[in-house]
Amino acid sequence: MDRRQAVAKLLDARDGALVVTGLGSPSYDVHAAGDRDDNYYLWGAMGSAALVGLGIAQAQPDKRVMVITGDGEQLMAFGSHATIGVAQPKNLDIIVLDNEHFGETGMQPSHTGSGIDHAACAAACGFADTGVLRAPDEVDGLCQKLRQKGAGPRLFVLKVTAKNLPRSLPPRDAVFIKNRFRTHLGFSPC
Repeated sequence: MDRRQAVAKLLDARDGALVVTGLGSPSYDVHAAGDRDDNYYLWGAMGSAALVGLGIAQAQPDKRVMVITGDGEQLMAFGSHATIGVAQPKNLDIIVLDNEHFGETGMQPSHTGSGIDHAACAAACGFADTGVLRAPDEVDGLCQKLRQKGAGPRLFVLKVTAKNLPRSLPPRDAVFIKNRFRTHLGFSPC
């Protein structure tokens, strides 16, 4: 499926969810759908998206948190499955855009193309709901599901076409991104 179209659909249905993006293409895709104060883009923090999402979900238990990351980044943060599974936040959803390649470093094949299944790993770690989506119409059903409160953390893998799309670059100033996000949440920037 087309990565950028799937991300745009998810964001159209975000219903107030705070969004944390993984490094590279997930940030470009979220930004292409529209830059917002409640988007938290990560730069230079490979492997951190899921755990940053966990921290925000724990600090903001009344808000939904949606992490949009890639298969390579989630592979780098493989231990986050266990940490999140133990923490059991009911407001954390992780979307893994899986093109089965390391898109940011030259499109080398990734482990997911050899059978590593993030959804199965998350389920084994105690996630409340997981799945693998392969068709655009399945994203519509996922949007409906994500609008409903989960019984615990959820992780869904979207199998997307391996293609480098034009970059839509969000702000790269980490202090600006942090302060903007904090202000959106009603905190003073620091």
